[in-house]
Amino acid sequence: MSDEELLAARMCDLPLQIEGSILQGRIELVLAELRARNISFTPHFWLSDEWFCPDGIPGIAIPFYLAHPRLERLEKSQLLEVEGGDEAWCLKIVRHEVGHAIENAYRLRRKRLRRQVFGSTSEPYPEYYTPRPYSKSFVLHLDLWYAQSHPDEDFAESFAVWLTPDFPWRERYFDWPALKKIECVETLMNQIAGKEPPVTNTKQVDPLSSLTKTLAEHYEERKRKYGKEHPSFYDRDLRRLFSDRPEHAKNLLASTFIRRKRRAIRGLVANWTGTYQYMIDQVLDSITLRCGQLGLRLRLTEEDTLTQFAVLLTVQTMNYLHSGRHRIAL
Repeated sequence: MSDEELLAARMCDLPLQIEGSILQGRIELVLAELRARNISFTPHFWLSDEWFCPDGIPGIAIPFYLAHPRLERLEKSQLLEVEGGDEAWCLKIVRHEVGHAIENAYRLRRKRLRRQVFGSTSEPYPEYYTPRPYSKSFVLHLDLWYAQSHPDEDFAESFAVWLTPDFPWRERYFDWPALKKIECVETLMNQIAGKEPPVTNTKQVDPLSSLTKTLAEHYEERKRKYGKEHPSFYDRDLRRLFSDRPEHAKNLLASTFIRRKRRAIRGLVANWTGTYQYMIDQVLDSITLRCGQLGLRLRLTEEDTLTQFAVLLTVQTMNYLHSGRHRIAL
């Protein structure tokens, strides 16, 4: 199917299921990790429009696009990334969501130790959060310092680190306050080891079969919600550095230049800002795409362009980091 045909389709009409897809094997890997820890809990999984674990439900929704490679390609074209698209990334997210599900299944948020170490689950979720990249009070598992967004995410991230096979978390977090959080998770898991969970409902929230919106409507909502619409606020700075004027029509495309110099540019900005390269990639991908949409070409020498573009990217990366782009998503 073409993108246009897919976008016109209703989500509930997509013939998708977890069984037989690449997701099945990835889920089974994480379930095996639970069994290896003597945890008698098997969360249920279903397809929906995004990753989430509903409050009070010991189960996990997985975004529909991961059930078929053609839909992954559509997701990439629409939102510039495929969240959980490769195995390592997918397993990280599944472990994180299992952390939420296991809290629901065993009512761990009620335990005094959990509240003392991680804080209250009743703390309101912020729409945005401002991370502290160099804090040692939180583990580093998912990107964007996600553990810092809310006590529940802090627990889920710490659980995911603890569950990851052969990960030397005691050595990795030896002198970090975050070590106490992983040790807290281990204590709680030892308490429930071999015990059946008291919460066993298999309720599904927003299963794919109930979503009647089209894929076009879905992506319009996602772009508005998570700020993935290609930002026009780049345009002024990009037009100062590059050009779409006729006299530059034979010059190298800006998007081609950025792709060729990507590693060097990213390295410069990472050194200047101390920011993770993953973070820089988010801004770089968006800018590259926008340059292509605007048909921009070089107007300066490649050497001068490299320096000036690195400065531009540095500014935009810091704006991304500090101006409310870290939305709560999981």
